[in-house]
This record gives sequence, C-alpha cells and structure tokens, in this order.
Amino acid sequence: MAIGSKDLNMENLAELDNSALTEQLRKSKEELFNLRFQSATGQLESNGRLKSVKRDIARIYTVLRERELGIREEVQATAVETDKKAAKKSKKAAKSEDDAK
Repeated sequence: MAIGSKDLNMENLAELDNSALTEQLRKSKEELFNLRFQSATGQLESNGRLKSVKRDIARIYTVLRERELGIREEVQATAVETDKKAAKKSKKAAKSEDDAK
C-alpha cells in the first residue's frame, strides 16, 4: 500500500462486511507493529507511513462502531460466497453418502 492508503477510504470500508473489516484491522495492526519496530531500529524509510496506518486503523474502528450503534447499515456477506459454501456442503454430503454405501 502506498502512503495514504487509497484502498482504505471510508467508502471502501463501508462496503466490507464485519469479518473482512476485522481481518483488515488485524493486518493493519500487524503492519503498524512492524513499522514501529523498523522505526526503533532506524530502518524506517517513511515516517508518514506510520501516520497513515494509524489513521487506517481508526477508520476501521469507526466503521465497526457505527455499525454497532446502528448509524451505518451492516453489509451482509455476498451471495456468491454463500452459494459457494452451500455447494461445498452439498458435495460433502453427497460424498459422505457415497462413502456410507
């Protein structure tokens, strides 16, 4: 990601479901940890990146909190993902029936 994190603006974050947001939050926190470590050892190339990642984390927390309070509508998982999961389950069920015979 470049400085400024154009892919983590409020519009893009609002389109993600809660599980995707928590995953992005985990990645951002991990990146912040690595950046702080680089800063402490003098290997950090861009101090602006620290600020950018902190703001990204704050944006994610804001969207999660707004959903918790009902200010922002919660996005449901896409239908494609649920269709894939249903297809997987039916394949497993068919396979287990074949194995039982």
